[in-house]
Amino acid sequence: MSDPALGLLMLCLIIVVIMMGFPTAFTLMGLGMAFGFTAFYEPGQPWLDNRIFNLMVQRTYGAMTNDTLLSIPLFVLMGYVMERGALVDKMFHSVQLAFRRLPGSLAVATLVICTFWGIASGLVGAVVVLMGVIAMRPMLNAGYDTRLAAGVITAGGTLGILIPPSVMIIVYAAVAGQSVVKLYAAAMFPGFFLAFLYLVYVIGWVLIDPKIAPKLPEDQTKAPVAPWLDQLGQQYSRRMLPALVKAVVMPGRALQISVADMRVTWGLLVRSLSMALAPVFMVVAMLATSWWYVVVYSQATANAQAGTEIVQMSSDIVAEKTSVPAEPEGLQEMGGDKVEAAPENNDNPVSLGDEVVEANKVVEVPESFYTGFWGTALVLLGLLVWYYKGFDAEQYEILNMLVKSVMPLGILTAVVLGVILLGLATATESAAVGATGAFIMAWWSGSLNFEKTKQAVFLTAKTTSMVCWLFVGSALFSAVFAVLGGQRLVEEWVMAMNLTPLQFMLLSQAIIFVLGWPLEWTEIIVIFVPIFLPLLAHFQIDPILWGVLVFVNLQAAFLSPPVAMSAFYLKGVSPPHVTINQIFAGMMPYMLIVIICMVLMYIWPGLTLWLPEYLYGPK
Repeated sequence: MSDPALGLLMLCLIIVVIMMGFPTAFTLMGLGMAFGFTAFYEPGQPWLDNRIFNLMVQRTYGAMTNDTLLSIPLFVLMGYVMERGALVDKMFHSVQLAFRRLPGSLAVATLVICTFWGIASGLVGAVVVLMGVIAMRPMLNAGYDTRLAAGVITAGGTLGILIPPSVMIIVYAAVAGQSVVKLYAAAMFPGFFLAFLYLVYVIGWVLIDPKIAPKLPEDQTKAPVAPWLDQLGQQYSRRMLPALVKAVVMPGRALQISVADMRVTWGLLVRSLSMALAPVFMVVAMLATSWWYVVVYSQATANAQAGTEIVQMSSDIVAEKTSVPAEPEGLQEMGGDKVEAAPENNDNPVSLGDEVVEANKVVEVPESFYTGFWGTALVLLGLLVWYYKGFDAEQYEILNMLVKSVMPLGILTAVVLGVILLGLATATESAAVGATGAFIMAWWSGSLNFEKTKQAVFLTAKTTSMVCWLFVGSALFSAVFAVLGGQRLVEEWVMAMNLTPLQFMLLSQAIIFVLGWPLEWTEIIVIFVPIFLPLLAHFQIDPILWGVLVFVNLQAAFLSPPVAMSAFYLKGVSPPHVTINQIFAGMMPYMLIVIICMVLMYIWPGLTLWLPEYLYGPK
């Protein structure tokens, strides 16, 4: 067989061997070593001198020294610690009460928690199993359709691998040589947009067919109200915000409230008022952060860079216009004619012509920012007014539960992503902050002990080792495939088809979509994505846009039978009467939603590229 034929045979064998159940990393290394030995074989050469052994060492060393992979163990540790130490059950109950008036409130709460918890942990299997334990039985007991319950858990649980921080994005960045930070920024909006499409589908299905999600009994949608709050409302006002404000300013009647040996103190009133104002604090913090980043931080950075460029440009212009050819002093003889050298005149400055240096030039903030900022502020103000209009004691208790169960995780996630996207820390440093925050959260919840910590550390070591050896095997496999001429053969085949960029985009994404049926995302990223990467430059396709499309596309790898691991994760914790076919039927519509999301991303590239271009400038 010719070398290119051997390369294609190696590519086909990897699919067959993986589907037979062999470990992917060692399969890649084994096939790479075997076919590489054949590629480098020379008759009469000692077999230990074969260059495949040197290539194996070089690829292993290159993977182990890859800075991009440093953040993987810390993000994985963060996920495992939070899986074992956080209060997901309390989060689910509080979010369900918050969305109690929406159709299919249990399904909506499940999708929200799956998305939110998936972002924090980044572990698909852990999120699906955890939400299967917490949410599956309540939905079935409430009369929800099995397909609706299964689809929401499996589809929502996979979003954690798409929305940053994500191990899949880090692996793609290492394979494609792209910036992890830019990929995080690019995947942010598409990830939340896909979650929004899932939410629209769930609510729309319930509105069309209310039988699949019956309304919950009245007692399951009521939050218990503390007796002292009820008396406080009777003393001042049924609306809790003005009641708490009056009680803090004029605490006379409030301090007389005593229920079950509990006396109301002024400190309790202040803490309760602060809790009631939590939405206001969040809105102010979000608007202040946006204003600081755009008007203060970004402008100072842009002006500093512009000043440096102006000074450099001025120096270049001055050097260019003041440079004269070296010539002897006095007279210079040119072709028999004597030309007198121009005398030096230090009194006249060098003229820069039309290029005037503006030392005090300032980069202006776009007017569109101010329009968008104040428009967003007015919308948020209107939402606050609407929220506090019906803010009674029960709403206060729901807010109290949300703040205590969701706020710590929300702050940790916002800090981890914010410091990365704003350029305040690298991905590795942010991962370290996230892991530390996860330990603090687990300790604060009282569920962290030595046994759970040991389990989290051991699982982190296992997962990290798998990813790193997978990367080593992928690097060796790709190198041997290229040496055999397989990469060149694929490129020549694609070029001979004379495709347009759109046709190549459709072809590449269709192949990845089909591969998502039998293979996991790890095999697709490390084996097949590198085959397409060299062709992106020829078709003038942005590797970041193409990569995010791959991320969204690979959601199908978790939702497509027969290898859809999400279905088997959920089956393992579901009641016995829930069949695997019912779970598959519930997942299938979400595959169509994934395709719709990809179409919208291609039609509207700004959904993917706007944030990285705004934060880090155009490519």
